[in-house]
Amino acid sequence: MGNLIDKYLFQALDSYPYELETTVESLNYALSYDAKNTTALCLMGRLHAEILSDYETAKNYFQQALAENIQAVEVYIHYASVLICNEDYKEAEKLLDYALTIKGSDKAVLYAMKAIMYEHLIAYKKALKCLKKAKVHAYNNCYIEGIKSEEARIKDKMPKKNKKKKASKKKSKSASDKKKKKNKKK
Repeated sequence: MGNLIDKYLFQALDSYPYELETTVESLNYALSYDAKNTTALCLMGRLHAEILSDYETAKNYFQQALAENIQAVEVYIHYASVLICNEDYKEAEKLLDYALTIKGSDKAVLYAMKAIMYEHLIAYKKALKCLKKAKVHAYNNCYIEGIKSEEARIKDKMPKKNKKKKASKKKSKSASDKKKKKNKKK
């Protein structure tokens, strides 16, 4: 029976997201053989989130998957993404914090996901700190370049300090200082 589950699971993974009919059919077969298969539950959650934008159903599938295997590192990234899209930020933060403690989890991606969450919350400094940590944990130059572009994008979103106001204040201070010096000389 294990071979049949694997066969349908591989078919579903291979056809997602380009052949959705095959994906759904294969997933249904896999889940009929083993309703607690973590990989099948995760992919079903992804399908509901990424294709159907049904975040509540997706959350249920991800919760079932983690109930079966709390160490299933592949589930956390997708689940966190759904929580962020659904604006469940506190839950997403707790999930990401826990996922970062799991051996074998992709810490670079998890920190990048945390940065996205902070960006949604308009906490740009926290987002930049997370991206800095993501760079530390990244082992791929292309991924590091992607993080750098994310940093630049977030920096562009940050409110600009008005340099003109500061410059005009400095000028007015220096002008008043000059007047004071002239008055002292007289």
